[in-house]
Amino acid sequence: MKRFVEGEDRSQGTLFPERLDDYIADDNPVRVIDAFVEELDLADLGFERVQPQATGRPGYHPASLLKIYVYGYLNRIQSSRRLERETQRNVEMMWLTGRLMPDFKTIADFRKDNGKAIRRVCREFIDLCRSMEMFTQAIVAIDGSKFKAVNSKDRNDTKASMKRRIARVEQHIERYLSLLDDVDKDEPSVRDTKVPELEDKIAALKERMQQLKKRERDVLAHPDQQISETDPDSRLMKKGGMGSQVSYNVQTAVDTRHKLIVAHDVTNAAVDRNQLFPLAGLTQHTLQQDEIKVLADRGYYKGRAIKDCYDAGIQVLVPKILTSGSKAAGRFGKQDFHYEEAADQYRCPAGEILQRRFNTVEAGNVLHVYFAPVSVCRNCALKSQCMTSAQRRIRRWEHEDLLDTMEQELRNTPDAMSVRSQTVEHPFGTLKAWMGSTHFLTRRLKNVRTEMSLHVLAYNLRRMMSIMGVVPLMEAIRA
Repeated sequence: MKRFVEGEDRSQGTLFPERLDDYIADDNPVRVIDAFVEELDLADLGFERVQPQATGRPGYHPASLLKIYVYGYLNRIQSSRRLERETQRNVEMMWLTGRLMPDFKTIADFRKDNGKAIRRVCREFIDLCRSMEMFTQAIVAIDGSKFKAVNSKDRNDTKASMKRRIARVEQHIERYLSLLDDVDKDEPSVRDTKVPELEDKIAALKERMQQLKKRERDVLAHPDQQISETDPDSRLMKKGGMGSQVSYNVQTAVDTRHKLIVAHDVTNAAVDRNQLFPLAGLTQHTLQQDEIKVLADRGYYKGRAIKDCYDAGIQVLVPKILTSGSKAAGRFGKQDFHYEEAADQYRCPAGEILQRRFNTVEAGNVLHVYFAPVSVCRNCALKSQCMTSAQRRIRRWEHEDLLDTMEQELRNTPDAMSVRSQTVEHPFGTLKAWMGSTHFLTRRLKNVRTEMSLHVLAYNLRRMMSIMGVVPLMEAIRA
């Protein structure tokens, strides 16, 4: 083939075979994986079989299997069967493992049996980043996103879905009963043929009905009133404007400077409201800082959690939830009433004073109740814009001054929420692109958490290679 670049003859032997190391450039990311895993104390991290058994068949060292997984997740290969194939044909994988070729079951069992240790490896890399002073600002953005579980929507039973299925069977039974009535009007020969067939179908449907009703009782008895068959820990969750799907809620705390995932968690709670303090506390522990700053959206707004954060030295900025029924109806909301701290009273839009009258307790929170005399409200010119009852009352949480301080800080930093969205959307978008349409491949919450830790480790490795470069990162790891 003249005028073309030609390859070597496949049957041609070589006198001096090339080394496997010659195929791997000095700045190949696979060298970072090798350096990082080699520096880990796998026994201290809790990996099984770090010390070989005295008898029996030799096994694979955990370092080799960990390298396979880190390489796979860094290159969008999560399936144990695909990882097995890569060890047999991928030169980078051959270099990384020393040409070891474990079967897919060995690879899968390693992830299943070493979940806690793998999650610790993810934290080890964050500790490395901290030692390189990547988190000097100590400002993170927190957010959650729904990641699809293995469980399909058809194999998730909820109170509503059970009602639909039972109603569908009832319709089929009624239709067959109607057909049975019509058959009674036919000739005896026709009736003798069709009646047994219809009765068998009705009996089968009634049996199915009993099964569905038993399943419905099980669903109603479940704490979440839903049961997932394939992955019992997954839950049906609403996903923005895209309807609902069986998912897990992945929580991340992302460094605003370098967009590194500092801390993460996976939960099957559909809402983020109870995740603020646990994730912020985990972030503070990971960064080993006495004081940190956390940005979160209004889905995390919960007074008690915000106070817990401030008590722990965590400054949070969370926009208030706009749920005022009066405001939605076109009347004055609580924000239209000005609180006068010195006198501990509210002043309404009409200029009248609402004094503190008594305290009440709701869900463990002490609330102060303020109102003006009924006569004042009754004769007010703005009454139609304020209330439908005889008197307007304002309730104030005992620690609401802390929430007021946070709102003022938000007004002083108007770009805080745009920084938050720019920070957290990048990792979620990247991770979902790497995962593809399937997202999680494992079942049960503890295994999904392990899988997510591998994704986060791969993401942070890729970010650090982009920030520092491959060779400098290797030098920092070995330092």
